[in-house]
Amino acid sequence: MGDFKEIFEAYGADYQSTMARFMGNEKTYLRFLDMLFQDDNLQKLGEALRMGDMTGAFEAAHTLKGVAANMGLAPLHEAVCQIVEPLRTKEQRNDYLQMHQKIQDEFERADTLRNELKEAGDNA
Repeated sequence: MGDFKEIFEAYGADYQSTMARFMGNEKTYLRFLDMLFQDDNLQKLGEALRMGDMTGAFEAAHTLKGVAANMGLAPLHEAVCQIVEPLRTKEQRNDYLQMHQKIQDEFERADTLRNELKEAGDNA
């Protein structure tokens, strides 16, 4: 399985800079990571996109972008970044729902990461 740092870096995250934001406390990081999955901005983003609400979609995506960056979830952050700028300018595109699906896929990967990190913590 690996230890916390190995799992985190295998996901594509920068362990050192992320843990510096959490004062090196992996348990605190996990508590905050749990909060990400209680947040409803991913759902809000999808609903706003389906309704054509570019402002609402931008607000939800922008929030997700910031949270993903602060949590060091680079793959999720990159997926969200792809949708934020076109939404900011209200660019008319046909691929917003596909972009949202990519974000959902990365959200699932982040959830897998969370479970692996918890398991590593339990086995430490």
